[in-house]
Amino acid sequence: MGKVTGFLEIDRREQKYQPASDRIRHFREFTLPLPDAEVENQASRCMDCGIPFCHGPTGCPVHNQIPDWNDLVYRNEWEEAARNLHSTNNFPEFTGRICPAPCEEACTLNLEDVPVTIKTVEQAIADKAWKKGWIKPEPAEVKTGKKVAIIGSGPAGLAAAQQLARAGHDVHVYEREPKAGGLLRYGIPDFKMEKHHIDRRVKQMEGEGVTFHYNENIGVVRPLQELLDGHDAVLLAGGSEAPRDPQLPGQEMEGVHYAMPYLVQSNRRESDEPVNEIPILAAGKHVVVVGGGDTASDCVGTAFRQGALSVTQLDIRAVPPMKEDKLAVWPFWPTKFRTSSSQAEGAEREFACATLGIEGRNGRVTGVKCARVDAKRQPIPGTEFVLRADLVFLAIGFAHPLFSGLIEQSGAALDKRGNVKADEEAYLTSVPKLYAAGDMRRGQSLVVWAIREGRQAAHAIDKDLMGATTLPR
Repeated sequence: MGKVTGFLEIDRREQKYQPASDRIRHFREFTLPLPDAEVENQASRCMDCGIPFCHGPTGCPVHNQIPDWNDLVYRNEWEEAARNLHSTNNFPEFTGRICPAPCEEACTLNLEDVPVTIKTVEQAIADKAWKKGWIKPEPAEVKTGKKVAIIGSGPAGLAAAQQLARAGHDVHVYEREPKAGGLLRYGIPDFKMEKHHIDRRVKQMEGEGVTFHYNENIGVVRPLQELLDGHDAVLLAGGSEAPRDPQLPGQEMEGVHYAMPYLVQSNRRESDEPVNEIPILAAGKHVVVVGGGDTASDCVGTAFRQGALSVTQLDIRAVPPMKEDKLAVWPFWPTKFRTSSSQAEGAEREFACATLGIEGRNGRVTGVKCARVDAKRQPIPGTEFVLRADLVFLAIGFAHPLFSGLIEQSGAALDKRGNVKADEEAYLTSVPKLYAAGDMRRGQSLVVWAIREGRQAAHAIDKDLMGATTLPR
């Protein structure tokens, strides 16, 4: 696999970014791809480990055969590498851009802090496959006569739709928004992934026989029962959208928003879609973002691009260690100090910081009241302070799917967290021929986990409809 001595001879090299002063002036992607020869060098560093944790459950949820396509890239067999990559991942250009790369944390070379640049190689393979025209519709040769409805066109719904269509089923995707993609399109900013990547996948899938129905808010404009009556199987893949409510005093004030409406508005503007709500804009404002995760980071980067005067991010967690104890946590995802590209654009970060409430004047936010916390994340008396704020975003995650409409109509059993209850084998809910996958089933998670869930749900549905299946899990 790769060059036998590659990891000894070649240093790890990652993609570089445009300077922050340049990239905050636009919403386009700002990574600078490596030349093919350098990608091949990086792939050659894969060291043929005895037990490659990178594509096991700790490293890659979709079980990408990472050593195999690294070897193929090293040998300049890019087209075969693309075929191998697509055998486990329907949308590697998505994950190559926005996955946090647990595979690299699980890489054996990460024991020395120099893992193979797996994410960079994955993106390079996918981008070359599109550029060379290797990615084309793969319609089924034989149709089954079975009809499947998928509610939601995020990564789980798209992955399931593509797999089921290739198995020969008549697949119909029902999407609430005017375009496909779910939070891939409306939640993730263009500077992390431009939306033409989604558009060309939709076109490919339409060539495979998938029918997309837009502006279809199932459970609101059309009853779920109509889909159950008209299809042999229905898959719920609507995501986890109900935000966690911090119940802060004063959060009802003007200028305080949950993160997702802000990000959705911004994405609509960049796609020239109408924004029918009161505009939420950061230009000329002091912005405070409550939360330490990816959504919070996306708010930070978006605010800078809109011309915020300052952006401060609050995280209740203590400052994590700069470096993890490898022998204690490897190959699992470690807790350590990380700086996202958005945070590196100039954000102030406050750790061990509790948000106590929102202060304001005449119903308008003017500040965020905070305090330092102890090891149990309890506020320490006497450490209170107020941060100036004209705009506050609450980005502390998502609790469960929206209950009104679809979930209420389904009558499906929920788990203790409020997600639709279904196991990882059958993906079947408590309602006959109604399945669930993605964040709606497992809760808020990564895009790569949603792709895995969609693929596995497609396997289960095909097996139930046909008695057997050749789709991979």
